Amino acid sequence: MQQPSVFVGHHTARFDWRSRLKAAVVHLGISALVAAMAGLLVFALWYPWPYREISGGRELFQLVVAVDVTLGPLITFAIFNRAKPRTELRRDLAIVALLQLAGLAYGLWTVHLARPVHLVYEIDRFRVVHQVDIPQELVDRAPAGIPVAPAGGPTVIALRPFASEQERADFTMEALRGVQLSARPELWQPYEAARQRVLHAAKPVAELRLRFPASAGAIDEAVRKAGRDPAHTAYLPMVARKAVAWTVLLDAGTAEVIGFLALDSF
Repeated sequence: MQQPSVFVGHHTARFDWRSRLKAAVVHLGISALVAAMAGLLVFALWYPWPYREISGGRELFQLVVAVDVTLGPLITFAIFNRAKPRTELRRDLAIVALLQLAGLAYGLWTVHLARPVHLVYEIDRFRVVHQVDIPQELVDRAPAGIPVAPAGGPTVIALRPFASEQERADFTMEALRGVQLSARPELWQPYEAARQRVLHAAKPVAELRLRFPASAGAIDEAVRKAGRDPAHTAYLPMVARKAVAWTVLLDAGTAEVIGFLALDSF
């Protein structure tokens, strides 16, 4: 009479284990699908290439997703129990889902605030400006037609010339204190207004090949992908978050940004 009791108990425990594992796997699949949709938003809109590389978008998103996607299914595995009343089980799973969605929403909001908003021509280089770089008290100083944080991906703009030597000195001192010139909306202007200054500062891409002969193949490939030939391509250095330096490829006749190269050309 004792053996059936032991067998039944063992069978019941094994069934509960499988049920928990199945519930966790289903939860993991749903979480992965939601994460994929969030990734499409992040990398197609907020961090298009190359900003996912130079602005830390990939690492930040991966951290958010790794925690959120992993934690939800693990909690489901821990709490799932078919012996619970159905109402109680549904309530527990709903709470887990809501907490997971809240965590994902907070993570995406953090990624959103850290996203690049403008690629700014700054005197003799380009600088990537992120939303968090712009002091909140300066937001209302942006000129008409240039949103501080565009809804889509980063836009290309420029710094206007300084109004006076005193203004140059004042803003340079502010930059030394941590507020970069490109992060000051009152200095922004449309990129079209700076085209001649950009072309004057830009250098032929042939010069870049001479400076970095070991990277000549990568330079030629970037020019080819941009749909230009070296004779009609120029370049300027670009700095992004944490002093990451790349190179911006430009049309030598129009100053249009046509490509990027993972090369420090300072």
